[in-house]
Amino acid sequence: MSEWIGWLATAIFATSYFFRNPVTMRWVQAGAAVCWILYGILLHAMPVIGANLIVVTLAVLTAWRSAALQVPVKE
Repeated sequence: MSEWIGWLATAIFATSYFFRNPVTMRWVQAGAAVCWILYGILLHAMPVIGANLIVVTLAVLTAWRSAALQVPVKE
């Protein structure tokens, strides 16, 4: 089971590079980091948990900041 969560995290993170919008990319990367945290918990791997807590925090903060700074495009 834990192996599949690791592969899912990898797939989610890899697909994040296909998003053109940086805010969307960061949200997808945050989702992947959450999967990595779950994977780390299942394996009792503190380095995986710690590193991805940092990643998810930075991804969410930068996504919020970028979304707040984006100017809506008038059509």
